[in-house]
Amino acid sequence: MSIVQSIILAIIEGLTEFLPVSSTGHMILAGSLMKLQDTEFAKTYEIVIQLGAILAVLVMYYKRFLVGVTIYVKLAIAFLPTGVIGFFAYKLIKTLLFNPVTVSVSLIVGGIILVLLDRWTENKKSAYVSVEDISPANAFKIGLFQCLSMIPGVSRAAATIFGGIFSGFDRKQAAEFSFLLAIPTMFAATGLDLIKSKDNIHSNDIFILLTGCLVAFIVAIVAVKAFIRFLTRYGFKHFGYYRIVLGILFLVYALYSGLQLTH
Repeated sequence: MSIVQSIILAIIEGLTEFLPVSSTGHMILAGSLMKLQDTEFAKTYEIVIQLGAILAVLVMYYKRFLVGVTIYVKLAIAFLPTGVIGFFAYKLIKTLLFNPVTVSVSLIVGGIILVLLDRWTENKKSAYVSVEDISPANAFKIGLFQCLSMIPGVSRAAATIFGGIFSGFDRKQAAEFSFLLAIPTMFAATGLDLIKSKDNIHSNDIFILLTGCLVAFIVAIVAVKAFIRFLTRYGFKHFGYYRIVLGILFLVYALYSGLQLTH
């Protein structure tokens, strides 16, 4: 992986991690288009640069973690399903599902759901004053939705936003809880990947990893601010249309151009 390729992937990560369009899916598709070699380091890089995006959320929402322990409890409950299932299914998911066809189909299906969700939530009001007020049971429900994002192309942000809406949040609160839940989820995913892949990371790879994290951090800050403004004004439907078009285009490309299906 060249430094230019790593920066391109980091920009994609920062732009898409907190949008309901699947950052992992976009990086798999981008890696295929750039003809990146299917190495363990390439797969690990796509996970590790999420640290940069996580730090962006910590910087932007740090005050929420200073007002009490309630938010920690709710996030821990929401993280539990993903933590347990991810620990046991990690290798199987990474081996079988990280390919362009899976991503394309997931993008299309998720896009259709986003369009329908937009219509349903157009005038929806929240059942809570703030995200910290969500019940433990509903926090756990959001965690179950998040498990769907283990399928590349589904999108962790989309899955948790779906869960948040069905648990009583309005659009903005669902997005904000999704941002916050990303912190324990992505830290755990990155830590697990580093532990399992430490032998594939060499000293000359450190610069690429650090550069990717920095780029993802900067881009994610811009993307999160823009997403909240866009979501408040326009809703989910445009993300749904984007997913459907991208999924169809790439599925056709993958099936008819001989694109390698095991990125």
